[in-house]
Amino acid sequence: MEIVLKSNVNRDEYTDYIQDHFDLSVGDVAEVHIPNNLNLSRLGDWNIGVICGASGSGKSTILHSLGEIKEVEFDNNKPLISNFSPMTPQEASQILCAMGLASVPTWIRPYSSLSNGEKYRAEVAKRISSESVGGIILVDEYTSVVDRNVAKSMSNALQKYIRKEKKQIILATCHYDILEWLQPDWIYDLNKGGALEKGDCLRQRPQISLQVYRTEPDTWQLFKKHHYMTQEMNKSAMCFCFTWENQLVAFASILPQIGKGLGKAMRMTRLVVLPDFQGLGLGGKILDFMGGICCANGYKFYIKTVNPRMGYHLEHSDKWKPTPHNGKLRKEREEVKTFGKYKCLLVRPSYCYQYIGQGIAGYDDLMQKVDKMRYNKSMEGQLLLF
Repeated sequence: MEIVLKSNVNRDEYTDYIQDHFDLSVGDVAEVHIPNNLNLSRLGDWNIGVICGASGSGKSTILHSLGEIKEVEFDNNKPLISNFSPMTPQEASQILCAMGLASVPTWIRPYSSLSNGEKYRAEVAKRISSESVGGIILVDEYTSVVDRNVAKSMSNALQKYIRKEKKQIILATCHYDILEWLQPDWIYDLNKGGALEKGDCLRQRPQISLQVYRTEPDTWQLFKKHHYMTQEMNKSAMCFCFTWENQLVAFASILPQIGKGLGKAMRMTRLVVLPDFQGLGLGGKILDFMGGICCANGYKFYIKTVNPRMGYHLEHSDKWKPTPHNGKLRKEREEVKTFGKYKCLLVRPSYCYQYIGQGIAGYDDLMQKVDKMRYNKSMEGQLLLF
């Protein structure tokens, strides 16, 4: 099958110049022929397909031939999450998290105030949520306007959600660096003459290497606006930051856990992954890492959180066990920031867990006092592999 695009040519001195100097016959009609051998009915069961190729190769034309690409709109007079009606609030929060847009304070801001990366994730989430049951979701120019690390993390989050919900999506892109993160079922590659390839060779997601550093409590200022609890952090906390390819990715802090019979114990007080890197599963890996290095240094390690994504990780991990407080309603008075400051009484169940996994050796220097680490010039820490 071939797609032919035709357009009228208005002859003028410029077109005459082209004909005279470039040995090109200029007629009254210009035609573009795009070979298209993509037949969805022959592909069997699939969830994710990718049409890829260089700019101008015909990706968008082929995608549009498969169906209507719906435009998405946002009401900037509403918070972002309120734009996902008629979804329930829980469903809306789930799809935003699934697209890697898991920063809760971002949900109450209007779409117009988001960064380019956040806007793009919100647009894809909206397009997926708007698609009728059984329809194929079509996305053009996939990740063309976002940073490449954002593109990778978003692709990983997207493929997990699409497969979990048993949806079908076709993405057109000129970027090949996201294929390993998308793990598509099929690839229609126009750079290879329209070759249709299975995605079996891309089933192994690339490894992520993070560098962990001991840092000062003041580093929290770079992360606090992305945390669902926004009060100031305890200045005596032991703080850590994580980087990926020299980019700041995440922050974690711990404090001694006080309680009768606990002995030597620590607790997680803050854990934030920056929005551009959400969707890769880094939060759970970092939490496990913190538990492992504390365990290796003779500490029991605990966490209490109301974050549902973190709660899901804790409930489905063999490295954590619930404490007697898990799931119980607890009253806490906290300072909450939205567009201003106010006090409120929050009543909610918490995920309360203790780390029971193996200790992770080789990171003893990270647990020293900051002054000693600075003296020993060992603030940079070790290499952490995921």
